[in-house]
Amino acid sequence: MTVSTPGSNLGRHVFGVAALAFGVITLVWPDYYDWLQPSHIWSAQAWRLFAGVASAAQIVGGVAIQLRRTAKTGATVLGAVYLVIALLSVPQIIATPKVFSPWGNFFEQFAIVTGAAIVYARSSSTWAPEKLNLIGRILFGICTVSFALYQALYPGGTSVLVPKWLPPSQVFWTVATTVFFALAAVALFTNRMALLATRLLTLMLVLFGLIVWVPLLLSDPHNHTNWTEIAENFAIAGAAWILADLLAGGRERQKVRA
Repeated sequence: MTVSTPGSNLGRHVFGVAALAFGVITLVWPDYYDWLQPSHIWSAQAWRLFAGVASAAQIVGGVAIQLRRTAKTGATVLGAVYLVIALLSVPQIIATPKVFSPWGNFFEQFAIVTGAAIVYARSSSTWAPEKLNLIGRILFGICTVSFALYQALYPGGTSVLVPKWLPPSQVFWTVATTVFFALAAVALFTNRMALLATRLLTLMLVLFGLIVWVPLLLSDPHNHTNWTEIAENFAIAGAAWILADLLAGGRERQKVRA
């Protein structure tokens, strides 16, 4: 049975708050889901119903995952809703397989699914810690590769988000963070300094939220995209934090055995 070490649940709490915020935001502004709508299959009424259910599920799951006794249920709900959102990108991927943007959208949501899956597995006695560590590293590592590729293929979209006051330049930080994503992926795949890499990755994602999205939100609070982007950013950061907590727990177990 997996055992949580003291202070090993911070990632879960950050993740849950972000999911809760995401649910509230999309409940108020359900137009977030419009870019995913398969209009040839769903009617407008059915799509609005889906958006409402998805938002409510994120609120319920975000609250439930905060408590140890309901964390598994909350993780199940959040994992399911974000997996559905991720899969809604698949038709776009099939239609334009050479365009990376839909792939990037898929892996952004799948990173959140990975965080929920790790919480679920840690709450279950059927998962061996070593196997869970391996699966968590590989799945989130794939998502991290996607983050690096997205920035490498669309550098202008990243550069414009970097604050102009941040030295030395917007281009420098675009290249640097792309390299950081790539190095984190290598560390996760090879299990070389994976814990350190995951902690630094988490820190970088949190800084994205604080330095990029918070100022944008404050400068234009009526822009719905700013609200959803900051919630999604911290949900992904929470998922990375969950993985870091998992890997840290594995290190603590090794120390106890030694």
